[in-house]
Amino acid sequence: MSTKSKQGPHREETLHLGAHRGLWGAFAGLITAVLIAYPLSASIAFATHPATQRLFGGRLESASQGGFQAFWWIVALGCLALPFIVGFGIARMSARTLVVIGAIVVVFLILVIVLGQMYLF
Repeated sequence: MSTKSKQGPHREETLHLGAHRGLWGAFAGLITAVLIAYPLSASIAFATHPATQRLFGGRLESASQGGFQAFWWIVALGCLALPFIVGFGIARMSARTLVVIGAIVVVFLILVIVLGQMYLF
């Protein structure tokens, strides 16, 4: 005999933040934007100024300038997207949305590590 019960249509559960979910998402995005403002400006500075490649010294000086700039532009775009991703995740706050956002962050980190190994080190 089977112990499985019949299941109807599955509704995705969300955490109850009330009618102000969008405001909480915007607030979380704003806090994240404040926290990443300095790394964002530094990554844009590294990407746009050609002399910054010499700041890192060693093997990084011999890396191609295009690879160096591409790496820092990808880091800058990731930093720029982070407040929007966090705000959207807080506003939606469902298990599925958080898993998708977590997967995007993991893929971004893997991409940065791989590009860093290929072009910088």
